[in-house]
Amino acid sequence: MAMPEVFGWTSSVILVLTVAKQVHKQWREGASDGVSVWLFIGQLSASSGFLIYSYLVRNWVFVVTNVLMLANTFAGLYILAHHRRREAARKTPGRAPQRGVMAAPFKGTSA
Repeated sequence: MAMPEVFGWTSSVILVLTVAKQVHKQWREGASDGVSVWLFIGQLSASSGFLIYSYLVRNWVFVVTNVLMLANTFAGLYILAHHRRREAARKTPGRAPQRGVMAAPFKGTSA
């Protein structure tokens, strides 16, 4: 493996692990306070664009990195929706969260 690929793969691992750690922390703490859905929309858009670009130029370091970043994005968005659905159920006495139904990730909107 050439030196540029070593730097690329090393940086990729650091980036993916850093973001995964943050998503895990969000899940472990059981709250998504201060986390905006726009973070995930931006990350989804950027990672999708970079994935397409990376594939077109055949840069496999960034193809793999952006696939993993998209997986992190979907995990984080799922956790955010889960926390918001649970919080809404707490605020409405007698209402249990619906299983299998994605809560609206935007505050003030319905699914």
